[in-house]
This record gives sequence, structure tokens and C-alpha cells, in this order.
Amino acid sequence: MHPDTSGARPDAKNIRPDTFGVTPTTGKNAVFIEKTTFSRVRRSFATRINMKIITFDSGFKLDDPNNFWGDPSYQLEAGDPGFVDPFPSVNKTKKKAKNMKHNNYYPSRIGDQLIWLITFLTNLPKYTATLGLNAAAVTAIIADCNWLVYVMELWWPATRTWSLACTKAVADAQTGTETTALVLPVFTAPALPTGTTAVTPGALTRIFEFVQQIRKNPKCTDAIALDLGILGSTQVGPDLTTLQPAIDLSIVSGHVFVKWGWGGYGQYLDSCEIWVDRGDGKGWVLLTIDTTPNYTDTTALPTALAKWSYKATYRVGENQVGLWSAPVSINVGG
Repeated sequence: MHPDTSGARPDAKNIRPDTFGVTPTTGKNAVFIEKTTFSRVRRSFATRINMKIITFDSGFKLDDPNNFWGDPSYQLEAGDPGFVDPFPSVNKTKKKAKNMKHNNYYPSRIGDQLIWLITFLTNLPKYTATLGLNAAAVTAIIADCNWLVYVMELWWPATRTWSLACTKAVADAQTGTETTALVLPVFTAPALPTGTTAVTPGALTRIFEFVQQIRKNPKCTDAIALDLGILGSTQVGPDLTTLQPAIDLSIVSGHVFVKWGWGGYGQYLDSCEIWVDRGDGKGWVLLTIDTTPNYTDTTALPTALAKWSYKATYRVGENQVGLWSAPVSINVGG
């Protein structure tokens, strides 16, 4: 095979490519190269050991550590001295993600989660001695519970109210008709209740881990577990992708009353997201995210006859689940 043929490579001898211009003296099949110019040595080296000849326009890369560019250019292959493995086998220990364990004693609805947290933090201290729990650990878990109650019961709803105010401010800034300068809403977090302090992230994970320690405690009876709210039962929830709210409309005290419910699946859902189309050319816009059945649209009715349409979908946490309800319309004003 001609040495200048791209890809031609019978077998390589024990010669290092970094010995250009010197006379190799070791190696079973050492080839003696006379000192000459650098280009002649490279050509002689590549030719005499039949290295794989390459060209740039054949797709070979300049930054490949196994490619040597010159006259001629050649590539080191597996088994050649100095070959760099492009896929080195390095054993790396991957850090496993710490997944939060969801237990069947912990409710799925946020409202019920608040009840559980309050029950747990209230009843836990009376079993500290009975279960032989570490007092400092109990204090830390109670702090975690109090912090979550604050975040979920006070802070989170406040952010949603502020978010709706921000949405209105944007609309007013664009198309509002007020004659005074617009004042943008500023979020002010609710004050921390007495005895509540901020804790590090992962409060619920720590609570779950502490509950597991209690449940493994031989002194923890079913009665204690029931009092703490940690005696769960196996339940099979619904297929959330198929749930669809049903809504009904009526005029009550000069406002549109939107009737909706959980459809028997309240323990698996957190809220209902309601949208409205007032026939004003803006299309569907978010009206509210309601956490308790039924909602009164406080928007004043128009003086001229109009048709308002409403639709809704359920939510778990911050995500929509299931199907949108069928749109329902009602005539207003006039």
C-alpha cells in the first residue's frame, strides 16, 4: 500500500513521533533516521512506518491531539505510542440527588398540609420523653414546621395577590385612563408570627426524615402515630390528567357568581384556576386562582348588554392538571 494513500496503515513500529531529528537507539524494531531537515524527518517518519496519512479537507480536525499537521500530515491510532484516548475511562463518583420522600400520611392539598404541620408541631413535644427523642432535634423540627406554616399560609398567598396587582399595573401602564401618575405595587412580606424564624431550605425533607425515625422507634405505638398524624393509609389517587371541573354562573348581588367544586377529589387538588372573556377584544384572561369552592367576580357589570364567558382548570401546586372545563357564558349589564 502506498504510504501517501489516506487511511493507509499496515502496522506501526515502536517509534515515538516526538523523536524527530534524532537517532532512535531503543526499541525492538527501531528505525535509524539520519539527521536532516524537520520536514524531511516528518516525511521520512510518516512514510517509513506507514502512518495514517490525513488531509484537512477530509474532515480531520486541527485540535485533535492525535493529528500531526505538516508534510505529510498523519494521525496516531490506538496502539501507537503517544496515542491519546478520546474517551478515557475515568471512574467518577456521581453525587446522587436527594429526593424528597412523599409519604402517604402527608396530604396532597396545601390546605390539608397546613393542618398536618400544625397538628404535628403541636403534639410532638408531649412525646419527647416517651420516645426518647433528642430535645434539640425536636426544637429544630418544630422550627421547620412553623416556618413552612408561615410560608404556605401567609407569604405564598401574599405573593399571589401581589402578582395579580402587578398584572393590573402592567395593563394600566399600557392602556389605563387615570390622570395621575401610576404607582407600581411593591411587595411587602407578611410579618413573621411570634416564635417563627427562617430556616435553611429543605424543611419538609428534614421533617419526613424525622418522622421516619419516629416510625422506626419501637416505643411508637399506633395511638402515638395517629396523634402525630403519621399513621398513613394506602390510597390510590385519581388520574389527574382526566379531571375536569364543572362550573355554573349566576348573578348574585350585582356580581357574577362562579360556582365550582372539587368533584370529590379535593384531597388530591390544591386550587382552581379561573379565566374570563368579557367580550372586549382582550380574549381569555386570568381571573383568579381560587383555593376554596365558589368565587364571586367583583368586576362591576357593564352598563351595556354584554356576554361574559368563563372557564376553569384544576391545579396541583403551581401546575395545571387535567382538562379545561367547558366554557360557560352569561349575559350581563343592559
